[in-house]
Amino acid sequence: MRALLVTLLLLSLRAEAASLRPLATIDASVVRLSDLFDDAGSGADRVLGAAPAPGSRLLIEAPQLAAIARQFGVDWRPASPADHLVIDRPGRVVPREAVLSALRAALTELGVGSDLELDIGGFSAPMVPPRAAVSAGVEHFDWDAATGRFTGLLSLIAEGMPTQRLRLSGAAHEMIAVPVPVHRLNPGAVVQADDLRTARVRAGLARGEIARAPEQAIGQTLRRQAVAGQPLALADLSRTPVVTKGARVTMRLRTPGLAVAAIGQALEAGGAGEHIRVLNIASRAIVEAEVIGPDEVRIIPGTQPITAANSRTAALTPPIRSIP
Repeated sequence: MRALLVTLLLLSLRAEAASLRPLATIDASVVRLSDLFDDAGSGADRVLGAAPAPGSRLLIEAPQLAAIARQFGVDWRPASPADHLVIDRPGRVVPREAVLSALRAALTELGVGSDLELDIGGFSAPMVPPRAAVSAGVEHFDWDAATGRFTGLLSLIAEGMPTQRLRLSGAAHEMIAVPVPVHRLNPGAVVQADDLRTARVRAGLARGEIARAPEQAIGQTLRRQAVAGQPLALADLSRTPVVTKGARVTMRLRTPGLAVAAIGQALEAGGAGEHIRVLNIASRAIVEAEVIGPDEVRIIPGTQPITAANSRTAALTPPIRSIP
């Protein structure tokens, strides 16, 4: 009878002994005694140390487990040297957009436009606790406007982990939306609406004055070849000629109370609104005129005629006809 009572007592004590947890998944910044042992007793909430970083694991082997059990009075001993515990802390990767937003904010403080192309190369974002809100910022930021290169420290703050600072480098290019050719256009081509599309290009590629709206290019004649996808330089565009070089043109002069016309010869080709030189056939004087229509020009009031070769006078001939 006595032996039976001893056996029952031993079984009762064993039933109250702690048991090792082979795998502990935690979502906290610290490891507690209860994360290692079930039935750890009154000290179950004791903090043992910092938890592994989010997305990491920590291996605790038999000798260390035994030492922890002795230190905190936990009734547990290793059954074999192979006993161990894995503490797993889940995590989630910081969204790439959060990093890019922090970069945009830093660039905005420098007065850089909001439309940017950002390249952070092979940057690997760290992990944070699964449900923690993340605040990202950039410290010690330096940007070279000429090359677009930048460097800085990415600062990440999230509940349940210490602030992380990681070196960040890459390139940031300002972008602009401009009309570009959809295919190659040869010199002399007149730009049509279906030759163009709107594209975002790096502002650094837009050297000099460029067409920033389709209306600036449509109907214009190309002086040089245009490359598909590249901005159109205004210097490479000219108004499509409505007056050809050498053509006979009607020269008109309008002043208060007077409207006259004469025949001239265009010494240059010109599009509507452009100024060209015109030879007055009768007087041999060369005058500056504005192209106002096909084979029709308007003498610029107040301009001084230039006497052509072998002529000593420079005046508009008497009009061919008066204009009411």
